[in-house]
Amino acid sequence: FQRKNLTLFFSIGLLTSWGTALLGARLYWMGNKPPSFSNSDNPAADSDSFLTRTLTFFYLPTKNLWLLLCPDTLSFDWSMDAVPLLKTVSDWRNLHTVAFYSGLLILAYFSLKGSSSETECNGKTVMNGKQNANGHSCHSEMEYKTLEGKSSFASKEENGIKKHEMQKLQLPSTENIVILSLSLLILPFLPATNLFFYVGFVIAERVLYVPSMGFCLLVTVGVRALYIKAQKRFLKNLVFCSTAALIVFFGFKTVVRNGDWQNEEMLYRSGIKVNPAKAWGNLGNVLKSQSKISEAESAYRNALYYRSNMADMLYNLGLLLQENSRFSEALHYYKLAISSRPTLASAYLNTGIILMNQGKTEEARRTFLKCSEIPDENLKDPHAHKSSVTSCLYNLGKLFHEQGHYEDALMVYKEAIQKMPRQFAPQSLYNMMGEAYMRLSRLPEAEHWYVESLRSKSDHIPAHLTYGKLLALTGRKSEAEKYFVKAIQLDPTKGNCYMHYGQFLLEESRLIEAAEMAKKAAELDNTEFDVVFNAAHMLR
Repeated sequence: FQRKNLTLFFSIGLLTSWGTALLGARLYWMGNKPPSFSNSDNPAADSDSFLTRTLTFFYLPTKNLWLLLCPDTLSFDWSMDAVPLLKTVSDWRNLHTVAFYSGLLILAYFSLKGSSSETECNGKTVMNGKQNANGHSCHSEMEYKTLEGKSSFASKEENGIKKHEMQKLQLPSTENIVILSLSLLILPFLPATNLFFYVGFVIAERVLYVPSMGFCLLVTVGVRALYIKAQKRFLKNLVFCSTAALIVFFGFKTVVRNGDWQNEEMLYRSGIKVNPAKAWGNLGNVLKSQSKISEAESAYRNALYYRSNMADMLYNLGLLLQENSRFSEALHYYKLAISSRPTLASAYLNTGIILMNQGKTEEARRTFLKCSEIPDENLKDPHAHKSSVTSCLYNLGKLFHEQGHYEDALMVYKEAIQKMPRQFAPQSLYNMMGEAYMRLSRLPEAEHWYVESLRSKSDHIPAHLTYGKLLALTGRKSEAEKYFVKAIQLDPTKGNCYMHYGQFLLEESRLIEAAEMAKKAAELDNTEFDVVFNAAHMLR
């Protein structure tokens, strides 16, 4: 007995130690603070009203139980307004809360109350196919036969006469099964109740995986109790048929739900009735990836109809419009996205790019500058934010470069390099650094950054062209030609490559070859004024 206790305490201690260590590691990696979520992920947690938070958090377990009892309405996402907040005591859903916790307390009370005299017979000793319970049997004839068929006998011979001795068959008591069921049902669910800390969801069906095992055990115990207490065969058959029908219906629901999960489009369409804003928005992304532009635009607008302040959706709609050259509309939605979430750096980036293309350089400069000043704290996606800020600084430096402010451009480029995240592709930034140094006649620094650009991406065509120009300028003609030729090989359809190579050949007085390159450039980029003009100049 003591050895069993020691083993039990050791197992519990080991599990507790590992759990504590894992929890401590998780807190350490999170910076010793709870995770932060947007208010749409868990609206109740963001509510200023203590009453609203309390009523809603007490109601949510009831909603989860209903998903187990009747999984008729399921969704991939239950955030935002999928479950309306309980703001007053008069909300009729509070009756569900009272019924749920009352039933839970009653169930826990009776499961712990049982005494030895009231213990169900399945925990007693079975002898000769019958159970001893104060001299009375509590099994039906069918159960006797079942137990007789499963019981094992040990034969032994005494004085030449064989006797049979029944080996004892012990089954777990109903109370123990109920306690185990409630433990599986409640304990794994506790972290999702917002009791210890706020979580980033309202309802998440995935957290019901382990509790569903306890729920199934509890249903099984209940069905078994009904079956045993039913005296008439009709009632027993009714319990049996009802249970079989329940299994069939739930199996059919599983097959239907699996159909919703066949692909993203079907999944998001199935969630429209529960969470229309989120479902329409995600559906718009899927339709856009399928090149169904008009349908995607309609989906985004439907999402905004249900929730007009979704910054991500405003941004996605603006991006869709920008990609289809509807720049004024795109600019409108980018500005709405910024007003909804002032830290959305990608919206600043695309706003600045459109303003640059429209010739509104001063407004573009202010937009890029404002983007670079956004603090990188409490962000939804820190990595994407840093990439967008770096791109804003790159475009701001490019704007200064085009205006001839090369020193200012260099300062901005250096800031971009400091803020650049690890996953950012730096080849264009390094190349522009080289160009700025080259304009300032600081050729060694320029060469360094051209080499860095090619090191970060060996097939970066602009770096081949600019580095080739630098090599030609410093008298390394053969090396320069190799880079021009390499640029053409990397993309033979790019007229700009032929133009740069032709310019190099013209400076080398290789006029016939230069004319051929100019002609090829004009053929490939006949809509580009600079290319056609330079080609005509070279041919002249």
